[in-house]
Amino acid sequence: MRPLQIGDLKINVPIVQGGMGIGISLSRLASAVANMGGVGIISSVGIGLTGNQTKQGYKKSNIEAIRNEIRKAREMTSGVLGVNIMSVLTNFADMVRTSIDEGIDIIFSGAGLPLDLPKYLGNGMKTKLVPIVSSGRAANIITQKWKQNFDYLPDAFVVEGPKAGGHLGFKADQLQAVSNTLENLVDEVLKVAREIKEKFNKEVPVIAAGGIFTGRDMFQIMKRGASAVQLGTRFVATEECDASDEFKNAYIKAKEEDIQIIKSPVGMPGRSILNRFLQEAGEGKRRPAVCKHHCIKTCDYRTTSYCISEALLSAYKGNLEDGFTFVGSNAYRVEKISTVKDIFTELQDEYNHSELED
Repeated sequence: MRPLQIGDLKINVPIVQGGMGIGISLSRLASAVANMGGVGIISSVGIGLTGNQTKQGYKKSNIEAIRNEIRKAREMTSGVLGVNIMSVLTNFADMVRTSIDEGIDIIFSGAGLPLDLPKYLGNGMKTKLVPIVSSGRAANIITQKWKQNFDYLPDAFVVEGPKAGGHLGFKADQLQAVSNTLENLVDEVLKVAREIKEKFNKEVPVIAAGGIFTGRDMFQIMKRGASAVQLGTRFVATEECDASDEFKNAYIKAKEEDIQIIKSPVGMPGRSILNRFLQEAGEGKRRPAVCKHHCIKTCDYRTTSYCISEALLSAYKGNLEDGFTFVGSNAYRVEKISTVKDIFTELQDEYNHSELED
């Protein structure tokens, strides 16, 4: 495995831990991944709801919580840390500014096109900006807009395919299209990266995400040209994951047929483990009476079938009667609670074995 190089930032092991919210990837998981030489990511979505900060109001509690989690992670690791900030968040600007002020190494941003992300980066600030895309077209649009408006180019791309967990950057009827396989999407974005290199002489590594489960999966997609991989599902059922035991055990108990595509209030399809809560939501029994947080720009409580923040917060705390778990397509393959170290060792051994066989 070659290290992942993002500008002047060297990541010894080309593994990025996916950002998972609410509260699934906080300082504990992120620091554990960073200590193994990968990139640990703190998810910013609804982060102020996970502790006791809510007395200050949603906006202030989120700012304090992201700052605290970054600082806590820094105390536990000297490795590379990132934050995941969805572009559809109503507090997007606050999360970006605070993360940059805290000197975070990388900001990953998707769930829409983060077209104004570079404007928050002042002179001398070294935070790397990495958009999460689901097509070469999206990568090209972001590149053009960033260069035109801010004279800035992406530092890397995460390409997220249709087998990922959580929100997906596709319409429901596009998920099975051959053109949207991770392999084809990586090829598309690699083309954009090569054009950036030719035109602006900047190396922009491509990180593949969505459905990668084994070291062999890593080897195959990196052989195709990806510089690294992003994994979320593999790190949920670990001792270091910030989620409740009930959340982790939902992965272990899940069967392949339990994993379904749902319609999210965010306006995107999402992959989750079907449970009674989601069934009741589909029957109109979980409609919110008010909007407590106004957290997502694209969500309207008057038309949505449930409050996604409250549902994900409940799941994070272990209450799956009033919530649900997002998962990747391979979550049913998770069999036990492991450790981050064991997963890194397994992935690297499988990768090396695949390389020898090739």
